[in-house]
Amino acid sequence: MTISTEDASQLIFEALACGVAGERDTAIDKLNSVCEDADGPRMYGVCCALAEAGAHMLRRVYGDAAPTTPEDGMWVVQELQPGAMEDDPAKAFSMRFLIAWANGDRDTTDALFTAATRASNEQYIDSVCALFVDVIGITRLALDQQKTT
Repeated sequence: MTISTEDASQLIFEALACGVAGERDTAIDKLNSVCEDADGPRMYGVCCALAEAGAHMLRRVYGDAAPTTPEDGMWVVQELQPGAMEDDPAKAFSMRFLIAWANGDRDTTDALFTAATRASNEQYIDSVCALFVDVIGITRLALDQQKTT
């Protein structure tokens, strides 16, 4: 049975909240309930919802001091460990998808998602999970910063 878009949105929000609260198993169960019977367009929507939450939190963390290119002010990924994303395709998908979404580059998010769906099923799942985990981490960072200000 496919759940409604409204119910899926609520479950994604709840999954993120559980993840941020450290309730790992509940977070996974809630995300899985959205993803287990989802088709390609629904999964793209899940990734976009996660990326929107992540982009919102990135703006809270960085404000106007975000890492951007000097030419056009687009958000960029600054690797703390050069080459790390080359060694971890799921992490590369997550960071590139999130930054493309934050930049409003829907052509790139679509292309990244399409490429992820053409990878092995394991890598595809790992990519979506990496996005979920990264958004949880960014949200925790934003909340920690809020506590100290």
